[in-house]
Amino acid sequence: MSLRDWVRKGRELGASDLHLEAETPLVARVRGDLLPAGAAVAGAVLQQAGREVLGTEAWNEFLSRGSADVSRTVLGVRCRINIFQTVRGIAMAIRLLSHFQNNLRACNLHPDLKRLSEATTGLVVVSGPTGSGKSTTLAALIEEINSSSARNIIAIESPIEYIFSNRRSFIRQREVPTHSPSFEQALVDALRENPDVLIVGEMRTAEVMRLTLSAAETGHLVIATMHSATCAEALTRICMSFPADIQGSIRAQLADCFVGFVSQRLEFLSDYRLRVPVCEILLPSAAAKGTIRGGQFSQIANVLQTGGDAGMWNFERYQRWVAQKRDWLQPTTAEPLPPESNRTPASAIKRREPARKAAHSPNSGDSIEIPVEEVDLDELARRIEKRNL
Repeated sequence: MSLRDWVRKGRELGASDLHLEAETPLVARVRGDLLPAGAAVAGAVLQQAGREVLGTEAWNEFLSRGSADVSRTVLGVRCRINIFQTVRGIAMAIRLLSHFQNNLRACNLHPDLKRLSEATTGLVVVSGPTGSGKSTTLAALIEEINSSSARNIIAIESPIEYIFSNRRSFIRQREVPTHSPSFEQALVDALRENPDVLIVGEMRTAEVMRLTLSAAETGHLVIATMHSATCAEALTRICMSFPADIQGSIRAQLADCFVGFVSQRLEFLSDYRLRVPVCEILLPSAAAKGTIRGGQFSQIANVLQTGGDAGMWNFERYQRWVAQKRDWLQPTTAEPLPPESNRTPASAIKRREPARKAAHSPNSGDSIEIPVEEVDLDELARRIEKRNL
């Protein structure tokens, strides 16, 4: 099998992720559960697939580093691929991205999140564990801006997951390390490129967090993601990334410039056979700012609990909204194309012949059977009128 075959198999199963390792069966994550999805994959096959995905130069870098992140479109499916080395040899983790829905409603997110995209300055942080839909929420916020206002948006990611088209805004996407050696360098460069909105794919280091806070304080809207299970954990992680002697000033910066913290996880709705985000949303009320300045992050849960009137949501209240909601939208997915050898050229497809009139069944009385493929409406009306007479 090849990468194309694995992606095709994943789409057939409705998988969000595929896991491959040398001499180990293919495993797919379907609705959050890991399921066996194929026979063991030979190490030589994985090595060949890795070479084809990375190319010669990047493959040599992978051999020295031991891992690589790339994004590719395979059979019309956007894939985020991590290639790494294990005790058994080459391994891959492939995230299969759904065809992107271009607003918050289409992503089944609460409309209150739109206020985050309407801000012109400040910091928005979208957090959650791995595989919780952070990148999709981030992309939805970008598209809300893209469809409503004319702004210069610079997105820095590693790797690029969703590809955006300019609508009202001008969007430039940069990939680390393809277009810049690091997030730090890309952020420094971006501040010289007249941005209105900065997108930071993930805040990982203290220096990236420092540059992100500085950009948010100097008149830009910065939207970033990070790994944390709750808003309180996200705040704690940011502050604890800095030396103790400057954590007070970092908390003051956060309190002054943050527009919103969103923490999310995915839950499966069995009635709709759909995974939807459940969010915690912290907004800059006086209580929230005071709590952050004082470093009392354990009190964030109380701020969220009492902040409903200010537009805040805790997980419990958001789950009640999810339970009451009925108009869920099913995400459209990029369907894998058939192998080229199996495709039928358009010129060879014959026009469907009109359906023959169905014969009356002996036991059907005087009922009329209507052909489902093509129907002459005038003839059908005449037949119904004749029957009524």
